[in-house]
Amino acid sequence: MNSMKQIVKTAQFLLLSAVLFCAWGCMSDFDAINRNPSEATDEELGRENYKISTNLRGLQNWVVPVQEHRYQFNESLTGNPYAGYMAETPDGWKEKFSTFNPSADWLKWPFVIVMQEVYPYFRGVVNNTEDEAAIALARLFRIAIMHRMTDTYGPIPYSKVIEDSSESLTVAYDSQETVYMKMFEELDAVIAALHANEQMSAEAFRKSDNVYYGDIKKWIKYANSLKLRMAMRLSYVKSDIAQKKAEEAVADGVILDNADNAYMHAPENRVALIYNDWGDHRVGADILCYMNGYKDPRMEKMFLANDVGDYVGIRIGIDVTSKSQAMSKYSNMIVASDTPYLWFNAAEATFLHAEYELRWGSAETAKTLYEQAVRLSFEERGASGADAYLVDATKKPAPYTDPLGNYSASARSEITVPWETATDGSDTEAVQERNLERIIVQKWIAIFPLGVEAWSEHRRTGYPKLLPVPTDKSGGSVNVEQGARRLPYPVEEYQQNNANLQAAIQTLGAEQQNGDRSGDVMGTRVWWDCKPYNK
Repeated sequence: MNSMKQIVKTAQFLLLSAVLFCAWGCMSDFDAINRNPSEATDEELGRENYKISTNLRGLQNWVVPVQEHRYQFNESLTGNPYAGYMAETPDGWKEKFSTFNPSADWLKWPFVIVMQEVYPYFRGVVNNTEDEAAIALARLFRIAIMHRMTDTYGPIPYSKVIEDSSESLTVAYDSQETVYMKMFEELDAVIAALHANEQMSAEAFRKSDNVYYGDIKKWIKYANSLKLRMAMRLSYVKSDIAQKKAEEAVADGVILDNADNAYMHAPENRVALIYNDWGDHRVGADILCYMNGYKDPRMEKMFLANDVGDYVGIRIGIDVTSKSQAMSKYSNMIVASDTPYLWFNAAEATFLHAEYELRWGSAETAKTLYEQAVRLSFEERGASGADAYLVDATKKPAPYTDPLGNYSASARSEITVPWETATDGSDTEAVQERNLERIIVQKWIAIFPLGVEAWSEHRRTGYPKLLPVPTDKSGGSVNVEQGARRLPYPVEEYQQNNANLQAAIQTLGAEQQNGDRSGDVMGTRVWWDCKPYNK
């Protein structure tokens, strides 16, 4: 009897288990059938999004390089000295970008290292997802990175890098004009894709994004601001395209407020090592001469005084005799381990818009935008006194007095801060040119320390007027009054991609206008650098 009861209980247990298993299976199928197809599973998130996020962050790390050595070669040693921002302090460095004789191993960093590290990240996104927003962001970052590269060199490998099925980097170069036209085409597609996804929750890309933390609407403003920057770069070489693309960017919405500034937030700002720990650079004489002359309230927010309490810069393009002396006698920039990396601020976008109005719109609107841009810069730096600064017509850039007594020089410009209004009988073209100088000088101050961008704008417009390099080691390949106009291609390209490189050098020469140097040298002008030099 007991055996029979046990058999019955066992049968009941098995039947119940079968029912529960079926029910669980049915519920499982129900969840699968009714899951939102656009919603990623935990497995998918763990598999795909981690990879995509890693590659997107890797691209962001190269827009303005965050790793200390990459930043140093791409900004501190090249863009910054050529922009009048920073100069080197080591007394053992005799082959330098600033004296126009960099060593071969230095030349590879702004070109070879960028290409080798950026494109695996880019392909890591576009080859591994169909997510429209992710691909758009990857393309946006590629444009931002390669925009800096073409401005630095002229012709670069661009379209063929993507077209090559073997994913080779030793491909044909595009002319700079072709690169720009292709970048505009791609940027318009990026903006359209971002608009199509602008209602997306920020959570979708929060962990992939160290700038806007997944806020697509802010990325649209950044993309339009980048488009505006690129458009104005063509103001002298393709004014019709410049005007059209600038109009489009402003109409669609650029960065207008400091709350929307593009800042890269890295876990640690490694640039602090370069300036604070290593002491390899100090602030350039040029920017501090302008700011000292203007009694600029932003100066103490941006820089540290020297050992006797003065704000004084080091002359760019000298051979330092004592690093320790240079570190103490010249001012340093203010940067800490938690300082974010600037990509684009509202002041720059507003200055660009002011220049657009000065060229093709209303002079009165240009004045309003210029003054608004200065106020935005003061606000961003936490400085007061913008209104008084904008109306003080007595102050001009100061001469340079070297605290070591070696490289003092007269001021290169007499431009004042207040906007100038043309009157009856005045030379309207001269007034317009002086107002252009005001826009560029104030933008130069506002975008510090974006050296590559500031150098590009100096080449495009001739402003700000910078002190000539005292120690010229170019062998005549650079016009010292004009300064470096580009970087030469690295030896690796001559060794590994020579046929394509030689064609690119021919293209560089064919695109040049108003230049007095030729070939793959620092004195050769890139395509958009065609304004007669301001003397």
